[in-house]
Amino acid sequence: MNVVITGGAGFLGQRLTAALLQRGTLRAPSGAAEAIDQITLVDLVAAPASPDPRIASVAGDIADPSVLRQVIDAGTASVFHLAAIVSGMAEQEFDLGMRINLDASRALLEACRARGHRPRLVFASSVAVYGGDLPATVPDDAAVSPQSSYGTQKAMTELLISDYTRRGFVDGRVLRLPTISVRPGRPNAAASSFASGIIREPLNGEESVCPVDASTRVWIMSPRAAVEGFIVGHELSAEALGSRRVVNLPGLSVRVGEMVEALERAAGSAVVSKIRWERDRHLERIITSWPGALDATRGRALGFPTDESIDAIIGAYIATLDAPRSLHFPFEEEC
Repeated sequence: MNVVITGGAGFLGQRLTAALLQRGTLRAPSGAAEAIDQITLVDLVAAPASPDPRIASVAGDIADPSVLRQVIDAGTASVFHLAAIVSGMAEQEFDLGMRINLDASRALLEACRARGHRPRLVFASSVAVYGGDLPATVPDDAAVSPQSSYGTQKAMTELLISDYTRRGFVDGRVLRLPTISVRPGRPNAAASSFASGIIREPLNGEESVCPVDASTRVWIMSPRAAVEGFIVGHELSAEALGSRRVVNLPGLSVRVGEMVEALERAAGSAVVSKIRWERDRHLERIITSWPGALDATRGRALGFPTDESIDAIIGAYIATLDAPRSLHFPFEEEC
């Protein structure tokens, strides 16, 4: 079995790769468990070198059909589509966001369709597909109404995957991820980057600017739960999902102020003093358009993991700071 991961050089892509290598098997399109023979990591930059012979790295533009023809072959049983232009950049650079978040996604679906073998395809979507006047807890069947180009591009890709699945071209699974926190590395152009920055930078002795009010509620998930969720989503049977291929993943609904309080409990007031509160109206408009809580009853019933608490998420991140260097990955992507 061959597996393709777009965005494979990124933070979540690298963690998913490690989890798949350890697992060793995935369910093939037939539903039977098969050994993973190769994982092809596709990204604009080459993935970090791996001593594992099952890893192949391809550096290239995923919007380029020739790159996709190179990596999607008759042996590709599974595709994890994680690559994306992050929310803030997609808002600033409309053409780039459309090219990577929408056009490349359709090109990927077309490459799968051309092979004619209906691979399983897991797509990392986002709660950014929601927006507008939302209730405190967004119901599972709420209509999407994105208020950003990023959310719009994710929503359009969701529809494409649902239709390609209906037509029998792929076996698609769309996972709407919460904001992922805490990410290692450096801040990126994602509107949600602050949700990691207000934890990561202070722990590193650096100042972090929080662009939203402490009362702002966010729907978050740990990297561990996200990676586990990708695998759970892949392994679900088509019958379990039915015709509704979009799943809201379980998250934690926390106020930004509660995140800071948890950081103080874990690391003390001197660390928290590194956070500077400076509201950014542009970012705040995007962030507050996203749901602060979702009804993820269906996701839990399907077996997707749930984080215990914000304290547990921060504690798990702190534990990685003393972990071997090999556990730290230099790139980031947003889902």
